[in-house]
Amino acid sequence: MAARVFDSLDDFVAIAGEEIGRSDWVTVTQEQINLFADATGDHQWIHVDPERAKDGPFGGTIAHGYLTLSLLPTFGQQIYDVRGLAMGVNYGANKVRFPNPVPVDSRLRATATLKEVADIPIGKQLVITFVVEREGADKPVCIAEVVYVFAAA
Repeated sequence: MAARVFDSLDDFVAIAGEEIGRSDWVTVTQEQINLFADATGDHQWIHVDPERAKDGPFGGTIAHGYLTLSLLPTFGQQIYDVRGLAMGVNYGANKVRFPNPVPVDSRLRATATLKEVADIPIGKQLVITFVVEREGADKPVCIAEVVYVFAAA
């Protein structure tokens, strides 16, 4: 799916309160989970030991919640492209929840909604809500309200 293109920050801001779009499906592999464990030092068996995890509560390994959260830039790039920016930076998160696990080899996609926009001295502060779903699951795997700072060129 091609990213929704906005010719300027003003065009992007004009959709405040609306759904921006939805990403493509992304598969979470055991290799990604292992690399994330190495990067963060979180080697809990539920993530990195497929043999032990077979007898665990999910019948196999699951992705770290923060690995799921770390996919938001990938999803965001697939969902929207704002032209004419000098910069866009992650400013933080207001709220993050992981209501459902992500078993290895799950396919995920996200829907993004531009929740709020505020003027700040260097540009705009935006709050975007991402709802990440797992293919075939009845509830999301991640709901994150993240804050970005965008400055026009």
